[in-house]
Amino acid sequence: MHGRMTIVLAALMATSIVQVGCSRSGNERWATTQNTNVPIDWDRVNEAYRVASGPEDLERRVNEIYEGREVISIAVADLDATTQEVTGFFDRNASGAVDEGEKIFTMRRRVTGEGTAEMQTTGHGHYASYHSPMLSIMSGMMLGSMMSSVFRPGYAPQYYGRPYVTSAPRVSEISRARPTRPGSFTPSRPSGSGRSFPARGAMPRGGARFGLRRGDRPAPVRLAG
Repeated sequence: MHGRMTIVLAALMATSIVQVGCSRSGNERWATTQNTNVPIDWDRVNEAYRVASGPEDLERRVNEIYEGREVISIAVADLDATTQEVTGFFDRNASGAVDEGEKIFTMRRRVTGEGTAEMQTTGHGHYASYHSPMLSIMSGMMLGSMMSSVFRPGYAPQYYGRPYVTSAPRVSEISRARPTRPGSFTPSRPSGSGRSFPARGAMPRGGARFGLRRGDRPAPVRLAG
């Protein structure tokens, strides 16, 4: 009887190990094929829209901020004379359009009066928990021409009826121009403003230590024997 119980317990343990191994393997495959869990610095993304000179400049800025391997495509559409919508998405099927499940974020800018506007950013998919506050924009702020043009006399929407979308050649150009993305990233801890920071204990970017730049380090001195 004792020998039979030992055999049964050993079989159950072997089955559990196989199931755990399969589950872990499945998670690892998902992690390597879907890189959409890379943290995004939303404060910098919002700032990129405020200071961009146009859609191509916004593409460049957003992809310099995003630390994943994918390229973020941009779609810009004027919904009416006062409202513009900017969508960031992963164009996985290279269709040149925002298809189901590809959205990363949506920015909506709306003119609210003479010399005033507001914008708000909403995340999608993995980033669906992010909703920026309503951000006020005024003509006297530091703005790029993409944003400031709405305050000029005689402004007419440029992307009403013919939206701008990142083209396939442009995706390749952005991918070649930016630094090579690492195979992994350091998990981050979000702040209340939506900005992402490196995890505790991680080294700051650029290799700096204790606030010293390379040129600030003292030269080595030979000790007298």
